[in-house]
Amino acid sequence: MAQTVASTAAKASYTQSTPSPLIVPALPSSIKKDPKLANNWKTTPAAQLSDAELMAMPDTEYMNTVQLAVFRLKLMKLKLDILNSAGETTEHLREDTSVVPDPADRATIEEEHALELRTRDRERKLLKKIEQSIGRIDAGDYGYCDETGEPIGVGRLLARPTATLSLEAQQRRELKQKMFGD
Repeated sequence: MAQTVASTAAKASYTQSTPSPLIVPALPSSIKKDPKLANNWKTTPAAQLSDAELMAMPDTEYMNTVQLAVFRLKLMKLKLDILNSAGETTEHLREDTSVVPDPADRATIEEEHALELRTRDRERKLLKKIEQSIGRIDAGDYGYCDETGEPIGVGRLLARPTATLSLEAQQRRELKQKMFGD
């Protein structure tokens, strides 16, 4: 039997929701290190090291000069990507200033602009975190938890290069926020 919807606007906004699968990040202890890649970091330039090779590095080499160089490169690339997309947004907003007589079309265009500006605002905040992370590399604090001082872990830093808390400390912080609010 076909589903009936009262209006075209309601039909356009209707989406069947399916529960999204719960994504649980892999704990650093559960990630298998490939022993064949364990010593590749000694001969491969930092710019050419893969994530698997970084993960395979021995724990005794945590945040050595090679790892710091790799993460600095990742952060700089992320920074350049954000700055390039910000320039594209400026151009897009500048060229999309035509006057549209239809109020519905104008509202759609304004909503798209608002969404794009919100995205750029989030990227602006991320840019600040990237700058802080690069400063932490320079200071020698990168890769260590702000609260506990223990290593954050290469896997977590590969997933989120601006992380300042270990997985456990982040989970504690999120639990406190959930229980007590901001």
